[in-house]
Amino acid sequence: MLAFAKDITQKEPNHPEEGQNAKLKEYMDYQRKINHDKLIYHSLDHAKGYLQKTINDMRGDENKLKGYLEQAFPATHRYADSDTVMLMLRKLLNAHNATNNWYRLNRFYSGLVYDAMSRFVQIYNRLVREAPEKSEEYGITDKLEIDFDDWVRLYFHDLDFLIGQPLSYVHFTFRKRNLAIENSIQKGIDSGKSREEAIKEAAKQFNIEEDAVSILSNKAVDQKNLELFYTSAENPIYEFLYDTASEEGFMDGECLIDHSYFLSHQLKGLSKEDAESVVSEIERLSKH
Repeated sequence: MLAFAKDITQKEPNHPEEGQNAKLKEYMDYQRKINHDKLIYHSLDHAKGYLQKTINDMRGDENKLKGYLEQAFPATHRYADSDTVMLMLRKLLNAHNATNNWYRLNRFYSGLVYDAMSRFVQIYNRLVREAPEKSEEYGITDKLEIDFDDWVRLYFHDLDFLIGQPLSYVHFTFRKRNLAIENSIQKGIDSGKSREEAIKEAAKQFNIEEDAVSILSNKAVDQKNLELFYTSAENPIYEFLYDTASEEGFMDGECLIDHSYFLSHQLKGLSKEDAESVVSEIERLSKH
C-alpha cells in the first residue's frame, strides 16, 4: 500500500470537537465518505491505461507523444520520458496493491501521483455531475465530488516537486513554502550566484530533500530513485500523528492529525486571499 502523509486505509476519521462545531462535523462527514484506496488506484490505473493507448496510437511519433506527456503529466514529464513514466506507474500500482507493506514515495513518485490524481479527479467530478450512476461504479464516493486541493493538503507531505512551477490549485500552505524557496533562489541569482549555487543555498535554508533538488535542477530520475522503499504494514508509521505528548503536538494537547483536520476544514474552498486571512488570524490567536 502506498504511504502518504496520513493513513489512506483509515475509514472513519474523526475529530473530538465535531459535536460542538457543525462546520467541522460536515467536513469530517465528507472525509468519511471517501474511499482513498480506490481513489488512488483508479487515478493510477487511468493514467497507465491512457498512456499505453497514447503510445500505441502515436506509433513512434515522438513529438506527439512528448506533447501528450506535457499535457497529461505536467510535473512528471520534466524528469521522465514515456517509457520511464510507464515503468513508474506499474511500480506504483504493484506497490499499492501489496497490502503487506507500506511503500514510501520519493518526490519523483509524488509528482507522478499528483499528476495522475489531478487529471483523474477532474474526470471523476465531471461524471458525478453529469452521469452520477457511472461515477458510483468506481466505488470512491456516493455521488460526491472530490476536493483535490483539500486532498493534497491532507495527504501530501509537501509540493517540493513543483517548486518553480505554476500551481493550478490554491494549495495555500504548500504554496507559501514554494514561493519562499523560489524567492530565495531568485535573490541568490540576482546577487551573482549561479542557479546551481542558489539552489544549493536554498536547499540548506529550507531543508529541501535531495530528490526535490534534483527535480529543481532539471535532472532526470535515475535508477536509484526508481526504487520504492517499503516497511511492513505492521509497523505503526502513523502513530506519531495521534501522540498528544510529543514535541510535535500543538497547544492544549492537540495531536497532529486533529490539528491537520481542523486547519483543513477552515481552509477548504477558500481563495488564496481568504486563506491568508484565516491563517493570519490563527497565528494571531496562538500568540495570546
